[in-house]
Amino acid sequence: MKPPPFEYAAARSVEETVRLLADGGGDAKVLAGGQSLLPLLNMRLARPALLVDVNRVPGLDRIEIDGAVSVGALVRQADALASPELAAAAPVLHDALRHVGHVTTRSRGTIGGSIAHADPAAELAAALLALDGTVTATSARGERTIPAAKLFLGPFTTSLEPGELLTSVTLPRGEKRPYGFAELARREGDFALAGVCLLPEPARIVLFGVAGAPMRAAEAEQALEAGAPPAEVAELAIRGLDPVSDVHADGAYRRRVTAVLVRRAIEQAAARRG
Repeated sequence: MKPPPFEYAAARSVEETVRLLADGGGDAKVLAGGQSLLPLLNMRLARPALLVDVNRVPGLDRIEIDGAVSVGALVRQADALASPELAAAAPVLHDALRHVGHVTTRSRGTIGGSIAHADPAAELAAALLALDGTVTATSARGERTIPAAKLFLGPFTTSLEPGELLTSVTLPRGEKRPYGFAELARREGDFALAGVCLLPEPARIVLFGVAGAPMRAAEAEQALEAGAPPAEVAELAIRGLDPVSDVHADGAYRRRVTAVLVRRAIEQAAARRG
């Protein structure tokens, strides 16, 4: 299929980008890697009047590691995965990246694009929430920082407002922080049927692929903090969980798989703790 007609603009700066987005109102979309947007255009599930290409905008493709980890929105997933500095400073993010798509899609897909797309099965969104990370959004009105807990509102829906450009992602450094990351997909690189990103100190258990957005399992986190057995934590994590059924798996299967993945993530974290 072919996409519907649209206007195209190649922005050369953040300022130009946000101006174009403001002028386009709700009918303008950002084009970065295009790994999610272009299929939506071709299937005519998205019909923007204007595409604003940010690939020539300088400064959005940097990884900066100081007191925190800052990843520009335009950093390619493959480049982030290949960075030994990022792997050392943010191992949770690095591990999540290994599960994102395929080699070919990661060569074009961007960190910011994946997070802004807000697919319920997205690994990077889950890692951002587990790490209490933030994103910086820039618009004609200025910059604002959005905590991950307030970013993801539902399937493919974020609190980014029309005219805002996600410019960077910030995470705390965690060189020695134990963690677990486990997911189940039909094939490597496919969307996760269910997944878990887990940090024991302080306890964060984020489930993805089983709800409209990545979600924390608060009751299970409390049990993990208290030293409850993994099986008990896993059962608490799926209490009240009601995943959707689709052509890939039914909800009951996803629910039970999630419990298994929670136990695996706890074991991984324990092994990394030594």
